Amino acid sequence: MQNKILIVLLLVASFSCRKSDYFLEDNNETITDDGFGTGTVTWTADKEYTLEGFVFVNDGQVLTIEAGTVIRFESGQAENASALIVARGGKIVAEGTEDKPIIFTSLLDDLNGSVSRDMRGLWGGLVILGNAPINVSGGEASIEGIALAEPRGIYGGIDEADNSGVLKYVSIRHGGTNIGDGNEINGLTLGGVGNQTQIDYVEVISNEDDGIEIFGGTVNLKHMVVSGCGDDLFDYDLGWSGNGQFWLGVQEDLPGDHLIEAGGGVDPVYGLPNSLPNLFNLTLIGSGKSSAGACSIFEKNAGGLIANSVFINKNKGIVVEVTDQQHDSYNQWKNGKLAIKNNVFFEVASSTPETIFKLSGLFSPEIENEWAAAFNTSKNEIKDPLIDFTSGSFMPGEKVKGEMFEYPLPWFQIVDFKGAFGEDDWIQGWTLLYNL
Repeated sequence: MQNKILIVLLLVASFSCRKSDYFLEDNNETITDDGFGTGTVTWTADKEYTLEGFVFVNDGQVLTIEAGTVIRFESGQAENASALIVARGGKIVAEGTEDKPIIFTSLLDDLNGSVSRDMRGLWGGLVILGNAPINVSGGEASIEGIALAEPRGIYGGIDEADNSGVLKYVSIRHGGTNIGDGNEINGLTLGGVGNQTQIDYVEVISNEDDGIEIFGGTVNLKHMVVSGCGDDLFDYDLGWSGNGQFWLGVQEDLPGDHLIEAGGGVDPVYGLPNSLPNLFNLTLIGSGKSSAGACSIFEKNAGGLIANSVFINKNKGIVVEVTDQQHDSYNQWKNGKLAIKNNVFFEVASSTPETIFKLSGLFSPEIENEWAAAFNTSKNEIKDPLIDFTSGSFMPGEKVKGEMFEYPLPWFQIVDFKGAFGEDDWIQGWTLLYNL
């Protein structure tokens, strides 16, 4: 049904709509890439920008985007897809405000109802590539969906403090088309991005594939909003070792898979760096007991810490992979590199510790019982956080309190509540999700 709707929209756009139907021609700038990238340039809010095909910010270039600017993308699949790609060594400085967010969306979207809120796959996505470490042989890789012959698609390096720029108050809407090699692109893809990059207040809504996927690197993400995506809400692998705080994730229909998919290395999975992020104050809401996927699945030697968070309305809880090798996510837990601490679960699995903490793969009853017992020893709880998400609000009736796990690093904001919200409804005003 969704594909039929998309075809109808594209046909309507092709036969009955000109660009001037949405925008003033003299106020519209069409951006293409002839190999020279965007150049060092500023895109201003008094213009409408249309991107055709893959547009790169090349090594050494800086793309600055003013608050309130709207960037639209042509539709298309594979070689005709449109996406904005910040190459390794390039920078994007996109600093919106709560009143004037920067919006990335489809050319069909007039921001006034021409595209339904749940329409996915109308363009590619935003890709940022950096020089930070990744877990692959040789330390470099080509990002998925971009031809191996394109050197601007390479990411990874040795600089943990690499800086790819700023994303702040940015809304990414209706993306996820197939950009090549059968890959539907994520709303926001981060490949080998370093920890001097600033990513704060970013929304991905109605993306065909994952909302946000992080391929290695050390980047930190605060105030993230992901909703209505066709695959995982958040996905990390290839040795991501950054931090995350105040994430809201909402699955709005059944196509969505995991709330978090945590992966480690590639063959062999025991390469370095390991995927070991610290994630605090998440509110992640599934699409019901009949939906696929888990609250979080750890596999391929992935680890990490999830603490002081809230998980709601999901058929499966925290699933940890066990193999017949020493390098798996179960052993990361045994070695203290995977922990699920002081979280709240509500309407997850059968609302019992042994159904929320599960294993996959090859395991004995003794190991299964040991992992299930960690639910209580890690001070997790099963209780109602009083979030009436069916009303469109994600604020709890009151702060979700309880024993807190200590915040480990100076980067984190120390708060006295679990989940993404205390008293500040920080998605208000700038997100499409809030304004539905």
